[in-house]
Amino acid sequence: MDFNYTPEQQQFRDALRRFIDKDYTFEHRNKIVRSEQGVSDEAWATLTELGMTALPIPEDQGGFNGSAVDMMVVMQELGRGIVIEPYFATVLGAQFVKLAGGNGELLEQVAGGALKLAAALGEKQSRHELFDIATSAKADGDGYVLNGTKTVVIHGAQADKIVVSARTGGNQRDTDGISLFLVDGNAAGVTRKDYRTIDCQHAADITFANVRVPASALLGKAGAGWEVLDAATDYGATLLCAEAVGAMDALNAATLEYLKTRQQFGVPIGKFQALQHRMAEMFMQAEQARSMATLAAVKVSSSDANERRRNVSAAKARVGQALKYVGQQAVQLHGGMGVTNELPAAHHFKRLTMIELTLGDTDYHLARFASLPDFRKAA
Repeated sequence: MDFNYTPEQQQFRDALRRFIDKDYTFEHRNKIVRSEQGVSDEAWATLTELGMTALPIPEDQGGFNGSAVDMMVVMQELGRGIVIEPYFATVLGAQFVKLAGGNGELLEQVAGGALKLAAALGEKQSRHELFDIATSAKADGDGYVLNGTKTVVIHGAQADKIVVSARTGGNQRDTDGISLFLVDGNAAGVTRKDYRTIDCQHAADITFANVRVPASALLGKAGAGWEVLDAATDYGATLLCAEAVGAMDALNAATLEYLKTRQQFGVPIGKFQALQHRMAEMFMQAEQARSMATLAAVKVSSSDANERRRNVSAAKARVGQALKYVGQQAVQLHGGMGVTNELPAAHHFKRLTMIELTLGDTDYHLARFASLPDFRKAA
């Protein structure tokens, strides 16, 4: 396998890196965070102009039909720059729409940057088990009525439309009976409570109170949404692995620079062998995470669902272990400054912490990996 970037991937990476280095500096990001909106329309317009919103969209809908490997290139740069715009949420929502089929006009709007999406999947009792759904969708005439509450919806208040998982049949923890709907964020009965997460991004708790949607809002077939939900969230976990690699790269670079400049006993602390060993281990952890993130990006589109699940869970678990080590070591090697908001290192660490908790943490994916049939055969 050729692990080198194609010329097109290098162009995407370089263009995005130039934008972040020039116009999305740490100081610029802090201004956006402190703004009333919390995100930047100008930055979103630039991402659209660079083709980032079109990258994962099929060519028939005005996109570039980018693969998960292409998206890995983008997500690493967004992780390096700790970009807070709702790009991941929109791409994840678009993946649901792509897998379910139809809605070509909507995907065209996403490609053009005119539409932001979010995925409302988790509930207060579900934690990482996204099949645990209490939100209901009852057939009513030529449509459905939704009732329930979704929690920690990433950029849920910034989204124009929201992908919602709801139960049209079965028991609360069944995989059968799950349906997916595309709901307007401003529909009657939708209440969104917006708040900032620890990584300075935004999330929302969304309540659906007798929200009426037409039959056309249904994504795919009624009661058969689990396979789409499972595949789409695996895709999302793969993107998060790539973003974590970019954040770890930035943390390692910042920590190495700090070791070269911070003086103790008249010499840079990077001269101390114990700290050199810790820096070397941080580098190895990041490289192992990169390898697993690449494997997940290659395998996430596999037609074999168990192969996809196995590789994505292996990657999310290994990346979770690596980001914890790299993040904690970076904070410690920066000393007291490592936990202050004045340094990018603290913000990278917070973002890595949120990545660990999103779409399944390390423990969840280790358990999922061990539950797959191939693991039992190997054992």
